[in-house]
Formats: sequence, structure tokens, C-alpha cells
Amino acid sequence: MTGWRMLFYKEVLRFWKVSFQTVAAPVLTAVLYLLIFGHVLEDHVKVYGSIGYTAFLVPGLVMMSVLQNAFANSSSSLIQSKIMGSLVFQLLTPLSHWAWFAAYVGSSVVRGLVVGLGVFIVTLAFATPQFAAPGWILVFALLGAALLATLGVIAGLWADKFDQMASFQNFIILPMTFLSGVFYSIGSLPPFWQAVSHLNPFFYMIDGFRYGFFGQGDVSPWLSLGIVGSAWLGVSLLAVHLLRTGYKIRN
Repeated sequence: MTGWRMLFYKEVLRFWKVSFQTVAAPVLTAVLYLLIFGHVLEDHVKVYGSIGYTAFLVPGLVMMSVLQNAFANSSSSLIQSKIMGSLVFQLLTPLSHWAWFAAYVGSSVVRGLVVGLGVFIVTLAFATPQFAAPGWILVFALLGAALLATLGVIAGLWADKFDQMASFQNFIILPMTFLSGVFYSIGSLPPFWQAVSHLNPFFYMIDGFRYGFFGQGDVSPWLSLGIVGSAWLGVSLLAVHLLRTGYKIRN
């Protein structure tokens, strides 16, 4: 194997060896959301005219699981390696900052997609899926996972302890995810909150992904693609710069 492939393999193996915690637990959490919200609102909410609420909720929960687990993988790996002191062994290798970036982001995308696929398979028991535009499903799943994985790299480099990492996740990632339209269509919101939602890049990931299932969304999938792609490019440039300069990992 080349260096980046070995690091990629190591990172995939790291989460797969505890898959009950890293894969099964998020799937169970998503199913609980579906059971609770679907049971309460199925007979009261119709979205896009005729789509049942449970069917509407499934893509949002799948994408939410993809995003949260992609972020968790890269961020937790880096912060654990820094605190335990094992990161020094990677610093001794001749791996470039591009190799680090590819391995950490790539492995996190794998975890996000595995969890998302698990959520989707389990939810087949509750709603019959539609695939109006499968290409958009794949594009936004990959791009969304890559964006959150890259944010995880930045957060992992920035944080010096688990408390800082928890603050980043609880006060930035979690609110932006829950307020992105996972559980509702922003078309049902008052005009002010619709405008606020359009400032949230997570909304475009969820809406573009959901468009792939129903062929309908709150905004054009091309607009969502442009915004999400630009956001990933921006955070990728920052992450690569931090890795190149050894931010908080080299004395």
C-alpha cells in the first residue's frame, strides 16, 4: 500500500472494529426519531402536496446520520490521537498533508455512507422509497459527507481537549443539522425563518438529497449543489492549510 492508503485503511479499521458503537448505535437513534415523529405526525402533516410525513422524514434522517457520523469520525480520531500522544508516530512518517487529508476525509465519508445506508435499509420497513433522481442522491450524499468530514478535520486540529470538541459539536454541528429541514419543509415556516434557513448550508445538503428521492425540493438542486460545493472547497482549503502548517500538531 501507499502511505495514504495505509492511513485510510487504519482509519476505516478504527471505526469498524467498534461498529456496534459507531454504526449500530446511530442507526438505532435514527429509527427512534422515525418512530416517534412518524407516529405523532403521519396523519397530520402532508408535504409537497401528497407525500406522507414518514416518507418525507426518511431522507432527512438518512442524510442527518451521514453528516453527523462523517464529522464524528475525523474529529474524534484526531483529538484522541492528540490526547493519547499516538499522533507523533504519524508525524514521523513522510506522509504529505494531502495524504493526511485524503485518508481522514475518505475514511469519514465511508463511515457516514455506511451509517446512512444502514438507516435507509432499516427504514424500508416504515416507508416505500422513491427514487426520482438517483444521481442527486449519490452526489449530495458524497458531497455532504466530505464537507462534514473536512469540518471534522478542522475541529480535531483546533480542539485541545474533549470539552472543546463537544462544544464544537453541540453548539455548531448539532443545531445547524436540526435546523436544516430534517424534520420539516422550510416552506411551512414564516418568511423570516425561511430567510434564516437559507443562510444555513446544511439546509442545501438536506434539500438536495431529498430532491433525489421525490423530484421536489424547496430550492433548485443546482443551487444547492453550487452552495454545498463552494462550502466544501472553502473548508478544504482551510483544512489543507492547517495540515500543511502543522497547526496544533507540531511544536
